[in-house]
Amino acid sequence: MDISHNMRGALYMAVAMVSFASNDAITKLMSESMNVAQVMLVRGVFASTVIVLIGWRSGAFSRMRLLLQPLVAFRAVNEVAATVTFLLALAHLPIANVSAVLQALPLAVTMGAALAFGQSVGWRRWLAICAGFIGVLITVRPGYEGFSAYSLFALASVGFCTMRDLATSRLPDNIPTQLVSAVTSVSVTLTGAILLAPMGGWSAMAPSGAMLLALSAMLLLLGYHFIIMAMRTGEISFISPFRYTSLLASILFGLIMFAEVPDLPMTIGSTIIVASGLYTLYRERAVGRYKTAAASTGPSMGPDGI
Repeated sequence: MDISHNMRGALYMAVAMVSFASNDAITKLMSESMNVAQVMLVRGVFASTVIVLIGWRSGAFSRMRLLLQPLVAFRAVNEVAATVTFLLALAHLPIANVSAVLQALPLAVTMGAALAFGQSVGWRRWLAICAGFIGVLITVRPGYEGFSAYSLFALASVGFCTMRDLATSRLPDNIPTQLVSAVTSVSVTLTGAILLAPMGGWSAMAPSGAMLLALSAMLLLLGYHFIIMAMRTGEISFISPFRYTSLLASILFGLIMFAEVPDLPMTIGSTIIVASGLYTLYRERAVGRYKTAAASTGPSMGPDGI
């Protein structure tokens, strides 16, 4: 493939990651004035409206019977759980810390594919996976000063995202992507409505707050659009490392919007996670057979709430 295609794909990937990080920053900002369930509900209404319209125009809803596939429900349940745990962590932890933990997703998916599906993973990638999770522990720092129980929600989110991605990889090809996205979006939105009362009820929201959540939803959709463009434009092994742009963007948003300065454990831990992920991607390219970690860079790379 021409290098210009790879560079364009890398640019698309970077734009997607910055869009996702921008969505996270707005979501965290709004979580200061309302509970997580309200964020899920309001943002979900905006996102669901767009996704359902796209699905309707594409004719995806003409095959509603395909929703009876158990994997569709399993994927939706894990997406909902991933979104709830991710947003709880994001509301109470520095945005860069949450982003750093989520960077372990390709390693977790690689491990899950090896354990669940018997995919071959060599000893070098197993070492990289172990090193990556050591980096996660350094970032989370269990048992030490500065540890927050909300870090467990970030870890749980990675686990739910892993199960979601493994289920996604086994979905039949005849199930339209738009249909799966619509089901996921509506499920997350309804979950926000169900959890609203238990999480404290509705908080008065200014028009500016609704506009920010609408912007958050659009940034999320923009990120999806550009990540799909990236995957279709460049070689997956070339553009995948640019997923870590999201961590850099999260650090910047943390500094500018929330005055969050990364501490030493977070810096060391995230460096190990990123290095492990990059090495895993390199080994996949060298082996040339299984692309599990690289594939997790695709449109379902993180909890998205839609």
